[in-house]
Amino acid sequence: MGRNRKRGKSRLAAVLLCGVISILLCACGRKENGEINLVKSREEKERVVNFFSPMEKTAPGVENAARSAADKTVVMAEEKLGLTVAYRTYTAEDHQEKTYDDVTLERVRNDMDDLYLLNPDTIRTLGEEGKLMDLSELKSAKNLRDVVKIANEVDGKLVAIPQEVVAYGLFINKDMFDKYKIDLPETPEEFLECCRIFKENGIETPVGANRWWLETFVLAQAYADLYNGGNTREGIDALNSGESKYSDYMRPGFEFLQEMIDKGYIDAKKAYVSEAMEGEGKDFLSQKTPIVMAYWGAANTETAYGNPDFQMLVIGFPSSRGQMPVISMTGFGVGANAEHREDAAKALEIMTSDEALQIYAETNQVISPSKNVEVECIPALKPLNDRIKENIYVLGSNAGMKMEQWGNTCLVVRQLLNGSTVEECMAEFDRLQEEALKKN
Repeated sequence: MGRNRKRGKSRLAAVLLCGVISILLCACGRKENGEINLVKSREEKERVVNFFSPMEKTAPGVENAARSAADKTVVMAEEKLGLTVAYRTYTAEDHQEKTYDDVTLERVRNDMDDLYLLNPDTIRTLGEEGKLMDLSELKSAKNLRDVVKIANEVDGKLVAIPQEVVAYGLFINKDMFDKYKIDLPETPEEFLECCRIFKENGIETPVGANRWWLETFVLAQAYADLYNGGNTREGIDALNSGESKYSDYMRPGFEFLQEMIDKGYIDAKKAYVSEAMEGEGKDFLSQKTPIVMAYWGAANTETAYGNPDFQMLVIGFPSSRGQMPVISMTGFGVGANAEHREDAAKALEIMTSDEALQIYAETNQVISPSKNVEVECIPALKPLNDRIKENIYVLGSNAGMKMEQWGNTCLVVRQLLNGSTVEECMAEFDRLQEEALKKN
């Protein structure tokens, strides 16, 4: 179990940080002609901010718009402050190496860098340890959406700020829904009915799945009321104190997934071993499978689902409150005891300013963490975007929760795919909650 969890978290960090969120690769000191200057002369006595992030891997010949957008915001900070952002990077090559999160924890605890790109569970851990600077007084923090503040607050302190909000949804082949006269589903019951109709009409596997993202179904159903019922703070406090059980929230979603497995609406064996989009992507694009789950950016990216031969829509996951987007995000944090703490905070303030985030959002066509920055989305994303604009969503990651959500839910879902019962999965959540509360 310990080894499986480590492997899962290693891969999760790679998917979440390297495939979804904007990650930076190269050093960003610039020459006057605009070329990247990888090494600055030590003789130049200049202000430096050391920035630690994962190294991004990209396919040859594919333009990395995400990196380009992030680079622009870093250059903006460099030019306005007269400093250099020096990159230090790490990517685990296989499950036997330390994960990015493991390395980040060590570096922050030992004050080795100034600015860090952090996963949600790392944000929570380091925030609880007092290792991250409170960023709530930055000018850019005043413009953050409520969802961003909630997800990045630990013990009342804002300890991280992202450059984008990553929304997950269901990618729908609308042509296939129209062919069989099926309405887009709102609730879990309606979703199961859609799958039944597809199955009866010869669609072998109505839902294409992988081993990383099925937790989105669970999270949408688990937290629809928590985040949209007006009692979010009270509900989280009850979970953090142990008064409420995570297993009670998770049970409906796991029962839903078990029913999908039993009825053959998803292929559990294939999902268990499939990487994100590698296992289901071809079937979706070839119109063998009408439904898959993915993140917002996949709808804009031609290497993912950005150029299908059919009408595609992205909608929220089924829940008791209708179609529900699931939101996650990484964030930039500043070491509380960093050598260049003040310069790092000033750089981050510029990188997450409305001016910088507008450039970032327009380049990547993503949801901005700033309530003042809006970008027109492609028509396929409009259903999902409309819900988010109405402040209807659930958080897949929340640093304010004592038990980490995204990674743990992913790993327990994999246990279900591998044959564990719903009751065994609920017992695992109870164990994880007890373990988390003991640490705090």
